[in-house]
Parts: sequence; structure tokens; C-alpha cells
Amino acid sequence: MGTEIDRRRLLGGALGLAAGATLLGAGAPLLTATDAAAAAAPGMPGGARTPGGTGTSGGTGTSGGTGTSGGARTSALWREFRAHPYTHPQIPYVGRAGYLGGRTGFPRLPVVADVRAFGARPDGSADAAPAINRAIAAAGRRGGGTVLVPPGTYRVDDVIRLGYDNVVLRGAGSGRTTLHATRNLTELIGPYGSRYGGNKSSWSWAGGLIWICPDARWRSLTDAIRAQAWPFEGWTGNRRDEWHTLTDLAAPARRGDWTVAVEDPSALRRGDRVLLQLTDDGAHSLLAHMAGDVEGAADYVWTDKTKLTSYVPYEWPCRVVAVDRRRHRVTLDRPLPLDARPAWKPRFTTLVRPVTGSGVEGITLDVVETPQSQHLLDKGYNGVALQCAWDCWVDDVTVNNVDNGFLLVAAKACTLRRTRVTGRGSHHPYCCREGSHDNLVEDFVLAQRTVPAPAGTQLHGINVEGLSSYNVWSRGRMEMGTFDTHRGMPFANVRTEITVDNTGSHGGDASAGPLYGARFAHWNVTVTNQRAGCVRIDDIAPYSATVGISEVRQFGQIDVPDFTGPLHSRIESYGHPEAVHPRNLYEAQRALR
Repeated sequence: MGTEIDRRRLLGGALGLAAGATLLGAGAPLLTATDAAAAAAPGMPGGARTPGGTGTSGGTGTSGGTGTSGGARTSALWREFRAHPYTHPQIPYVGRAGYLGGRTGFPRLPVVADVRAFGARPDGSADAAPAINRAIAAAGRRGGGTVLVPPGTYRVDDVIRLGYDNVVLRGAGSGRTTLHATRNLTELIGPYGSRYGGNKSSWSWAGGLIWICPDARWRSLTDAIRAQAWPFEGWTGNRRDEWHTLTDLAAPARRGDWTVAVEDPSALRRGDRVLLQLTDDGAHSLLAHMAGDVEGAADYVWTDKTKLTSYVPYEWPCRVVAVDRRRHRVTLDRPLPLDARPAWKPRFTTLVRPVTGSGVEGITLDVVETPQSQHLLDKGYNGVALQCAWDCWVDDVTVNNVDNGFLLVAAKACTLRRTRVTGRGSHHPYCCREGSHDNLVEDFVLAQRTVPAPAGTQLHGINVEGLSSYNVWSRGRMEMGTFDTHRGMPFANVRTEITVDNTGSHGGDASAGPLYGARFAHWNVTVTNQRAGCVRIDDIAPYSATVGISEVRQFGQIDVPDFTGPLHSRIESYGHPEAVHPRNLYEAQRALR
């Protein structure tokens, strides 16, 4: 295998909340004792960094450690991580990923509307979309609440839109309430080209027939699409100009810091939702830092990666939990994801107003069955999209016969739980892109397709791209697909306790740059067909951890390293998923709180 690793490196170098919770938005979550201690430590340097070594196939078994039930032994990497959880070189801190920092319960908001009272018929005989949208709007205008969709099948000929805070669309369960969608987004909104040119359809990765997105943002997006002024889709508007500076950082800060010094804290209040913006410099040192500052990043050609460079300034949404006006210090709800160096002009800014505290529960979205479109020409038979959504959730939702299943597009701290993608096969069953951070997808199923894949189509799997970071996929069953890291250099993402029949492939335009940034962790992954691609990443992803995956071999590979030289990756318990402890990296990190 060493020869194959060397070949691939050379090729890569050549290729260059609780149930009693009240409505969200009133104040910030309290710091736990652990968080408070971390926030009180100026700078939080995190201590000595553990040197990493490039993983090889010889790194089998778990070294040392405390015995656990079932014969598993505590991971050496896990012991290192516990000593320095916010600054470990290979494992990202994701213990706060998901709704309200990883709360396990969603609020049970009072019922304020029943879609039948607004004219929806549960027998599929008439278009129920206008009635459902009227019920959602009524709930939103009164400040939030639950909109009930009782058992039955409701035909929907339009997009179902959740653009208000604290509104929950709740069915009777995914096996009892069905929305039957008859039209696609191209029909409903119009063709959506790519801002990067070509004949691609952006409905191949954007938009949903259930669309959680703030109303003003949704209108600006769809107006731009109809005008064929293809928009940016994220936190600062269609042209990335809908923001202003609140304050600059006054001193350098390091990845893992909870508290930072600012020039002027007068515009900041506890509970504010803000963006940390980092701007790349002429040497592209910010992009190199996202890659872990590996030696090969110095030789990597960044200048022609025009799609990647369009993603910076890097925008990281965060919440202010404390402001010390005397000392000009601000404490955040989670540790910094990257260093904040003066060369990158770090600042806190405003952002477009996100939708918060809203969710979809207990529904099947069944799309009229059509053949899967050719690759990148999807018409937009898409499932649930969360866009400019923060602290929102989807629970017990199935999407059937979709082009794209669940889409996180500039989403922050959202949870998808008990979701399923079923039916004729989809392009992106799960998609995470456009600066999506700190999201959690857990207890998910990607079911085997019910019909053969048409020629010229593509299957990815659980996707992440576009500088998205600190996202988690946990406790999943993938009967097809793969771990699709889709260029655009996402970094610091975790996939844990997943079984996969590894049959898909990654995607991504070459101009989007590297497949992987630093600190990807694949932890306790069972591969049923022994295919290595996109799962075993110790010889591909810089400063990564591959822990407790099945023994795999290389066939049908298209993922190759982007950086030459040592990658400082780690591999542990190779070939023995059953031996790794803790079993679930995300849950173990959450328990540390």
C-alpha cells in the first residue's frame, strides 16, 4: 500500500435545547462551568501541541489505554484530545454542534394553527400549499408557535416556506403525514444558472420544496434568480455587501480562544448574533492556515482557484455571551475555529437577519417520481433546505424521489435528526455548503435506490464543501453513497458511528481548490464493501484522524492528495471499528461539557 500512497501523493502534487424551553432569540445560552473556565483563560493557548505523524497502513490497533466494556480500549488520540480539546491538531472540537449548542430536546411550542382551518384538504384532492403557507404566516405574525398538519396526504404544488422565527411545521409522523409535491423549482421559480458560468443548474445544490429561510432573504434570492442575476447565497446577501463592521479585533487570537480583545465593544451586546470575518491576504496565508499550514500549502497554486477565492472573506457566525467594556473583551458561545491574525483584518460584522428557532417535524415529503436528471442539470425536485437558518431543526422527516434531499446552505447550528432519503436515487442526498458551520446530522438513513441509476447521473452521499466547518454526521446508515468532500476546502468536520456501502464519488470543480482542509475526523466507520475512497483519508487529508474504520482497499479511487510532503495525519484502530472507544466522537465531546 505504501507504493500506492506514494503514487497518489505524486499525482495529487501534479494535479496541483430542553423540552421546557421558551421561544428562541431572547438572550444567549448560559455558559457551562467548563465553558466559563475556558472563557476566563486569556488567549486560551491550549498548551503544547501534540506532534502528528503521517498515517500509514502499519498504524493498526489502538495503542495503550484504559480497558472498557466489550474489549475496546480508550483511544490514544482521544486521551490527547481530552487534554487539549479546543486546540488538538487533528481532531476538531465539535461538542457544541447542532441546535442551541447541541441540546438534545427541541421545544414543544403551543399549537396556534391547523392547516385544515386554512383550507388544506388531507385527501390529496387539491393544492394545499397556499393553505399551509397561510397557516405558517399566521403563526409567524403572532410571534411563533406550532402549525399542525394532521394525518393524511396533502398535495402541494408550490414551495412550503418557513420564513419566520419560532414556527414549527409539525405533522403526525413521517409515516402518517405526507406532502405530495408535484412540481419542481425550475417550474416554480425559474431556471437557476451558476454564478461561475457554464450550463449548470444551481438547483443541483440549492433550494428546497420545503425551504427554511428568512422571508426577506428568500425574496431577494428568488428575485435575483428570476432576473438571472445569479446570487451568492450566504450570510451577507446576493452580492456579499449587506453588512457593516461592528468592531475590529484589537489583538491576535488563536484557534480555541473563547474570549478576544476588540477595538470598540460599544456596538456589541450579550446575545448578539454576529459574523467573524477573516480576509485572505495576497499570499493566501488564510487558505494555507485552513489547510493546517502544512508544508505543501506553500507550494500549492492558489491563484487560479477562482471559485475557492470567491468564498473569502471567511464568514463564521457566532453569538456574543459576554462583553467586558472596561477591558474591551468579548466572549463567544464557542471557541474560535481558526487563528485571527492581523494580516487577515479580523472583525465582527453584522449579517442578514437569520431565521431562528423554527423546525419541521413528523412529515414525509413525497415527490412525484421522475427520472433522475443528468449530472448538474437537476430541475429542483429538492427536499428540505435550511438557508441563513440558525438554531433550527428537522426531526422525523423523510424525503422520497428527490433530486437533492436535505440541504444546509449558509446554515448555522442546526440539527437534522431521524431523517431519511428514499426512492429513485438522488444527486446530493445530504448537502452542506456555502459557509455552513456547527450543524449536526444524526440518526440518518440514506436508503438504497429503488431503480437503477440512469446513465450520466451522479451520486455523492453526505456532502460538505465551500469552507464549511465543524459540522457532524453521526449514527448513520448509508446503503449507498460516500463521504463526499466536494472541494471548496471544507475543514474541521466529523463523521462518526456510520455504516456505509461506499458506492458514490466525490465531486467539485477544480477551481474550487482542495478537497480537504485540516482536522477532518472519520471515527468508527464500518465500510461494508471494503472500498477506501473518501473514507480512509490518512494519506489524503492534512492534519486528519482516521480512527476505527474497517479494513479497506483502493478501487475506483478519484480522491488524491492536493498537498505534497507530510500531511501530519493520524490513523488508529485500523480494521477494527469495534475496538475504538469512545464509540461516537461527537457524543463523547458533548459529554465533556
